[in-house]
Amino acid sequence: MKERTAYIRSVGRFLPERKLTNRDLEKMVDTSDEWIFTRTGIRERRILGPGPGCSHMAVPAAMECLERAGVTPDEVDLIIVGTVTPDMMFPSTACLVQDMIGAKNAWGFDLSAGCSGFLFSLSTACQLIESGRVNRALVIGSDVISTLIDYKDRGTCVIFGDGAGAVLLEACTEPGFGFLDFILKIDGSGGDYLCLKGGGSRIPPTHESLDNGAHYVTQDGRQVFKAAVSEMSDVSVRILERNGLSGKDLTFFVPHQANNRIIEATAKRLNVEEHKVVVNIHKYGNTVSASIPLALYEAVMERGHEFKNGDYLLMSAFGAGFTWGSTLLRWWQP
Repeated sequence: MKERTAYIRSVGRFLPERKLTNRDLEKMVDTSDEWIFTRTGIRERRILGPGPGCSHMAVPAAMECLERAGVTPDEVDLIIVGTVTPDMMFPSTACLVQDMIGAKNAWGFDLSAGCSGFLFSLSTACQLIESGRVNRALVIGSDVISTLIDYKDRGTCVIFGDGAGAVLLEACTEPGFGFLDFILKIDGSGGDYLCLKGGGSRIPPTHESLDNGAHYVTQDGRQVFKAAVSEMSDVSVRILERNGLSGKDLTFFVPHQANNRIIEATAKRLNVEEHKVVVNIHKYGNTVSASIPLALYEAVMERGHEFKNGDYLLMSAFGAGFTWGSTLLRWWQP
């Protein structure tokens, strides 16, 4: 058993004020509220839009998280921002956040893993805390994915929304509590099914690349759906089995909010009761790296009275890359 793990001390979030409803999208593209909700479970999503940037959401999410914990920014050792929509290619959004909140003693970086970005960032921060090199870490999932969406493409514009969520991790010395296990996977052969072709060194911005739509998200929804259902389910079952648990032992299952049918299929495979599955996709859509921390925020803030020390939480994600994984947390609050 690990002598030192990480636990969640606090949570925070930021949501843009602007709501883009299915009715709004009916006026923009060939779709309907019924078509969108039936296939995705989404009713509306939040839109920040171009201009403010990823850090505009990450900073207030981080500050709420710190304020709830009674921790000052200069007490933070590490900042990791999971994102695919950084303010700019460099410096990193983590650098911008560090400066804006005044975390003068922290180092950090951005981590790109599509919709699995928060989970991968969480694992990285936890292992640094376990090593003893870090005592307190801010892990933020923040994406302004609306800036990369073609609102004439029905296959993508109905799915995505913007938002940010943050957690403050601290060292847990109580044996058997905190983050117990991670299983993380990538498979680059699935990259073409969900990607942004332009903007990097392969296809830098040109008039031609802009005209060709290379700087918009493209997705083969059928292939992504099939892979997400299979891989999220498999890795979630495996992490429970290797820790001697089943879905019935969970207090909450916090899945990536990509599609309600994916969530339902994964929960069914795990044999998790419906009331234990945290779902907010109807309100926010797929917020990419912010998806899991926003769902976790609602679980903690709205149903925190249901938590007790020793409860098990499972988080699972699937994203572009392909990337996917699960983490098992045994709840602990000192």
